[in-house]
Amino acid sequence: MVRFLAYFFSVVFHPLLMVTYMLIILLVVNPYMFGVNGVQGGMLIIIKIFLYTFVIPAFAVFMMKSLDLIDSIEMKTKSERIGPYIITGILYMWAFRTILDNPDIPSAYKLFVLGATIGLFVAFFFNLFTKVSMHALGMGGLLGMIIITSLLYSYDTFVFQLGSLWIVEMSMNALMMIVIVLSGIVCTSRLLLKAHNLQDLYSGFIIGLAAQFLALRILY
Repeated sequence: MVRFLAYFFSVVFHPLLMVTYMLIILLVVNPYMFGVNGVQGGMLIIIKIFLYTFVIPAFAVFMMKSLDLIDSIEMKTKSERIGPYIITGILYMWAFRTILDNPDIPSAYKLFVLGATIGLFVAFFFNLFTKVSMHALGMGGLLGMIIITSLLYSYDTFVFQLGSLWIVEMSMNALMMIVIVLSGIVCTSRLLLKAHNLQDLYSGFIIGLAAQFLALRILY
């Protein structure tokens, strides 16, 4: 059961999903930044980002496994990660370049996509020496995004609707705590699956968090 839960959290919080999650969170916190009234109004951009940053990279990894270029889609060794890192890095740069000149995409989200791209390339460099945890990097980036959103826009609370009747009001501090707890769960899951050691997890989380603030420095 514990191993199943570890796999579950590893899949649900896969690093390739983080950029999509960042978009959804921003749409929930303030959809008017995107010129829409809610998450539903932003479905087109969600689909595009999901395609660019998850579907295509995941398909590329699957094809590499099918062609025996890598031994496993889990990419357990440093050498197996080189090709997927390069492909994903190119796709993330493409996604960032695509939204950079799009006036319908707020600068806040452009910042977070740039941060994710920077984090990916920094991890690629460190992969030459150690197997940085991309799951930890993704969660660090997500936490960085929440912190920066709170700092830039001074949101205290936001409201989102679950279903037709249930309306929930949440504070940004509560959201931050949820992400911190989830980060701990995801990193623990990677330890339980013996996919990484503590050094891999700490380095990944720090890279992901720092990359978002580096992107903030670049764009602001």
